[in-house]
Amino acid sequence: MLTGHRTWIFENKPVIISTGTVGGPFEAEGNIAKDFDLLHSDMWLEQDSFEKAHKIMMDESCQKAIEKADLQKEQIQFFLGGDLINQITPTSFAAKTLGAPYLGLFGACSTSMEGLALSAFLINGKGANYILTGASSHNAAVEKQFRYPTEYGSQKPPTAQWTVTGAGTALVSDKGVGPQITSATIGKVIDMGLSDPFNMGGAMAPAAVDTIEAHFHERGVDASYYDLIITGDLAHIGREIAIDLFKKHGTTINEEKFVDCGLTIYREDQPVQAGASGAGCSAVVTYGHFLNRMNKGELNKILVVATGALLSPLTVQQNQSIPCIAHAVSIENGGAR
Repeated sequence: MLTGHRTWIFENKPVIISTGTVGGPFEAEGNIAKDFDLLHSDMWLEQDSFEKAHKIMMDESCQKAIEKADLQKEQIQFFLGGDLINQITPTSFAAKTLGAPYLGLFGACSTSMEGLALSAFLINGKGANYILTGASSHNAAVEKQFRYPTEYGSQKPPTAQWTVTGAGTALVSDKGVGPQITSATIGKVIDMGLSDPFNMGGAMAPAAVDTIEAHFHERGVDASYYDLIITGDLAHIGREIAIDLFKKHGTTINEEKFVDCGLTIYREDQPVQAGASGAGCSAVVTYGHFLNRMNKGELNKILVVATGALLSPLTVQQNQSIPCIAHAVSIENGGAR
C-alpha cells in the first residue's frame, strides 16, 4: 500500500529469513568482525584482478544466505543487486553463477536498501516467494576506478572515506522466521551543489535527512518509534551535518540512537579518515551486525537509510556537482509466518 507520495506499507510483512556477509582482511581487523559469515585474509581472493575478487565475494554472500535458509539456488526466483564498478559487472557476473532471473541495480551506496525495498514490494504483492538481494564493494577496485590505484599512494583529506571490501545479501521470503520488512520510503535525488569527491558524507547528508523526514511524515511516526535510525555511510562529517539539518528543520532526533554503518564497521584507531563507505558498507553492517542484534532480541525496530552519491569518474572530471539519494527501509522483529 502506498501512503503519502513515496512510502510503501507492506501489509504482508515480508521476512528476512537469512543473510550472507563476506569481508576482506581490513574488515577482519574491524569492530564487527564476529558478525561476518566469512572473512578473507587476502584482497585478491586468489584471483588475478580485484574485480574478479569482487565478484567472488558476491557469489559467496549469496551462497551463504541460501545455505543458512536450507534452500537450493534453484528455489531463488529473483536476484536483485548491484555494486559501484562500471556497468555493475561484478554483480552481473555473480548473477550468471547464481542462475536466477536478475534485476541489476545501481544506487551507488544506497543500493542495499534499494534492493531490499524492491524485494519486499515484490514479495508483498505475491510476485515471488524467495528473492535474494545484495550489494558489494571492493576497496582496491573502487579506488582504481574513482580515484587512483592504491599503488599510487595518493594522500587524502580528513573528509575522505574508506571503501569497504565486502558483500552483504539478504534472502527475503513471504514466510519463515526472521525480522520483518514493514515499510520503505524511496528517496529523491538531492543535489546541494557540492562537487568534492572526497567529501561524500557532506554531499549525502541532505538526501538522508530528506528521506528520513519524509518517512516520519508519511508513516505518521517520529524518531522515538525506532530503537535505532541507521544511515549507510555518512561517516563523521555527514552525520554531524545531518544532525544540524534536523535541528534546523525542527525534527527531534536522539543522537545516541542515530548511528551510521560507516562509523560502526571499523575501530576508531583504523586509518579510515572520516569513516567507511561503499555499496558493501550498509549491506554487511545491516545484514550482519544489526540483524544479528535483532535476532538476539537487543533491537526491536530499526530504520535503515542507505545513502548514495550518484557521481561517476566522468562527472568528477567535468567538475559537475554530486547528486545524492537515500532509501529507507523499516525492519521490525516478528514471529514465524
